[in-house]
Amino acid sequence: MGHTAHIPPVNGDFDDLIGRLEKLRKEIRRKAKSSGHLLLELPPERQASANNLLHYLALRSHDLRPLQERLAHLALSSIGRSEPNVMATLDSVLQNLYVLSGRQPSSIESTSVYHEFDELENRLELNTNRLMGDPPDQRRACIMVTVPAAAATDYMMVHQLVKNGMDCMRINCAHDSKETWLQMIGQMRYAERVMKKSCRILMDLRGPKLRTGPMTPEPAVLKIRPTRNEYGKLLRPARIWMTADPVPDLASCAADAVIRVESAWLNECQAGNKVLLKDMRGSKRRWIVREVSDGGCWVDAAKTAYLTNGTVLRLRGFEKQTTLAGLPQREGQVLVRAGDVLRITATEKSGTPSLHDADGALMKPGKISLPIPEVFRDARPGESVSFDDCRIVGIIEKCSEKKLRIRITHTRKPVEKLQPDKGINLPDTILNLPALSAEDIEDLPFVAGHADMIGLSFTNTADDVRELRERLLALGHEDVGVVVKIETKRGFANLPEILIEALKFPSCGVMIARGDLAAECGFERMAELQEEILWVCESAHVPVIWATQVLEGLTKRGHASRAEITDAAMGQAAECVMLNKGPYINDAVRMLDDILRRMQDHKSKKRSMLRKLHLASEFRQD
Repeated sequence: MGHTAHIPPVNGDFDDLIGRLEKLRKEIRRKAKSSGHLLLELPPERQASANNLLHYLALRSHDLRPLQERLAHLALSSIGRSEPNVMATLDSVLQNLYVLSGRQPSSIESTSVYHEFDELENRLELNTNRLMGDPPDQRRACIMVTVPAAAATDYMMVHQLVKNGMDCMRINCAHDSKETWLQMIGQMRYAERVMKKSCRILMDLRGPKLRTGPMTPEPAVLKIRPTRNEYGKLLRPARIWMTADPVPDLASCAADAVIRVESAWLNECQAGNKVLLKDMRGSKRRWIVREVSDGGCWVDAAKTAYLTNGTVLRLRGFEKQTTLAGLPQREGQVLVRAGDVLRITATEKSGTPSLHDADGALMKPGKISLPIPEVFRDARPGESVSFDDCRIVGIIEKCSEKKLRIRITHTRKPVEKLQPDKGINLPDTILNLPALSAEDIEDLPFVAGHADMIGLSFTNTADDVRELRERLLALGHEDVGVVVKIETKRGFANLPEILIEALKFPSCGVMIARGDLAAECGFERMAELQEEILWVCESAHVPVIWATQVLEGLTKRGHASRAEITDAAMGQAAECVMLNKGPYINDAVRMLDDILRRMQDHKSKKRSMLRKLHLASEFRQD
């Protein structure tokens, strides 16, 4: 039996689709026109991009899925790639429908459709080059790297990063000093000259980041532990390097622990001597001196010992003894369990640890400091609080002018350690904090004079962008690029207004700061939020930087998970992907460069690129 021929839609179906699209097109123009006053202060060359943004927002205010399905069945554009030029996309689809129906277009100038496509199609690429510099060789997306303080003195680190594919160096102004930043910039500019390759510099202002304050240091303790197997059998005693030298030497690198003692006492030590001590738990320990050299001596310890300042060491058979001193105090921390109470205070005093009994029950709540008055002014009972990238989550139970009482509702581990300088997020609280902190305003003249781009952290409203622009104008640096960082609920909700204000700069971009944004909006929503930001920014022809925890396992530990590889591959939808600092950063740059090169053959923004499949050749094993 032969196949039944598909019966094409009758003219009535075409007429219905044409009517729906004409109505949609008319409404989009009406809505965009009603917001046209927002475009008046924009430079002429930016107005078309802003107008396209307004068209896109009007388009996406509808559920287009039924219309998309019908258009797809006709093998026409489903409007799924309308971001670069909304009206030209609709006009093109309408023109094709008119042709199929045999009717003459009533509102479209057919000769202008393709011209309109060409007019805006390449605007995003031009704006990306204006912000990020010359495009990389054989790669669409740029690579940005956050450099550590060591980049100020280690030229080869910067050289290798540029060689391996870094297109932009990010300096986090929340750390280090102007002197260190200047050294980093000098190393970068020298690398550019040596390698004859351009590399932009982004200096990220610290912004009003909420972080846990300092905490009362805990007593110094040095734990010395031998190596045992799973049955507790001793495999190797702990190797201790005892020395009087205050500067570590090469010998100490192979030690399990380094102890500095008085030189007169050390000179009495001979191979075979036994060192006697009582550790901070009151346990008696005996060590054996194995080898003596000019710089110190090697000692073996077969049992675990806990040492602190004041621990006394003596040699068996000798009256002379030495007392340990100079062990560094440990960083303070608050142990937190689900159900605990945690107090946040507005004072600048150091926080204090919590106290628990032997069963883990809370005896005294821990306390942390957060000297930002606006938090205590704006917070309300019932609002949620998270700490350290949502490792600890709680609810505000009680508020006052200088204190918040938090009930902890969730911790990732049974017992979490909350340490100083960890991020705090209040996703339910409307915090009226300026994007530019007092420190940012002080740093701005230096940053504007040295950076190619300035990162505006915690951008919540268009007013935040406007203030930065006014200050840069006053400094005579209105030509510097700006990158607005979207990392809060308010910033995401106000993105269209933020973009229109950012378009007043000669060059601008958006960073998806996925760490804080996920903490604010929920990790489960991160996938859709980052997609929406990409779409909206593309409609305004504004480049996007995909940031936070990209290839973090590789960067920090030397190996990436499968999920991290997939995440990095998704980053090709952005114009730039950012890596954070870590000991394996050069490996991460090389891998990201390879991933982005491969993925651009398959995807360009949302559009699939149908290159030849390699299933039959690349992986065949004959």
